[in-house]
Amino acid sequence: LPYVSVSGGVSNVSFSFRGNDAVREAMHSVFLYHAIKAGMNMGIVNPTMLEVYDEIPKDLLELVEDVILDRRDDATERLLDYSEKVKSVKKERIEDLSWREQPLQERITYSLVKGVDKFVEEDMEAALKEARRPLDVIEINLMTGMSVVGDLFGSGKMFLPQVVKSARVMKRAVAYLEPFIEAEKDTSKPSNGKILLATVKGDVHDIGKNIVGVVLACNNYEIIDLGVMVPCEKIIQTAIEQKVDIIGLSGLITPSLDEMEYVASELDRQNLDFPLLIGGATTSKAHTAVKIAPKYRNTVVHGGDASRTVNIVNSLLSEERSAEYKKELKKEYDEFREKFLARQTDKEYVSIE
Repeated sequence: LPYVSVSGGVSNVSFSFRGNDAVREAMHSVFLYHAIKAGMNMGIVNPTMLEVYDEIPKDLLELVEDVILDRRDDATERLLDYSEKVKSVKKERIEDLSWREQPLQERITYSLVKGVDKFVEEDMEAALKEARRPLDVIEINLMTGMSVVGDLFGSGKMFLPQVVKSARVMKRAVAYLEPFIEAEKDTSKPSNGKILLATVKGDVHDIGKNIVGVVLACNNYEIIDLGVMVPCEKIIQTAIEQKVDIIGLSGLITPSLDEMEYVASELDRQNLDFPLLIGGATTSKAHTAVKIAPKYRNTVVHGGDASRTVNIVNSLLSEERSAEYKKELKKEYDEFREKFLARQTDKEYVSIE
């Protein structure tokens, strides 16, 4: 039903298998994967008892989905038989390090997807030896891994608690790389522009913002980072006082989207003209075009990953290209919004009665 929220205690589906973490984690992830697609928007589950959907062994995945989706009459018996075979195996005591034998990029991606930070320094050191410059490790190695995390999260095969663990690994990796990146900077060149970055009010997640800040700084932009949980008033006041060229808003959780809309509307109300750059795991071109852009008469653009953000910022601040680029963005987002809204009006809803 439209506008109806669905919540539930996910752990209940696996309670019969308590003591068997491998089966329970698989059941939680499978249930969430299918339930979210069906409209569930709040699940109550221990975040440490989740497995990445694509990482569930194929035989176990089939057995669990048979039970969750009620696909065969003997589904329960088959899963019980499987659970008995692995019951004595304590998952947390087994440290399978075979993935450490894979090529460097696969190891980095595995660490990010699984939230393993034990080998961060070792892998970053190896990546630095292979890279042309330290920034390439972020833009190539780490962003390749994070794009996998983003795809899994976007498709519902990975969940927010796991993304937070991935972010911690990313943060540790970037922290290791920062001294090398700083040492390479050419401070003799004039700044290409001043950019304000902030995680909006209500959100404490900042890894994406921090990465964008590092990459932009390496491209000779002056960064004013206001941190996390930043209220709209502070963002606007600082932007005016510091005479910034662009405002970048970041957020990971869904309520951040509403706060971004509010910031856009306040910028418009005060007749300001800062280009507004939107980024974060829950943000998208669709939301930016449909919900944020209409609230602000000036330029609004969805940033995507750090490398793409650099290209966007370069275009926005280019003396030769800026005006034309802003026109192209407005046309692109207007057309996207019109097509999106047209699709929504074609929907037919079932009556509650």
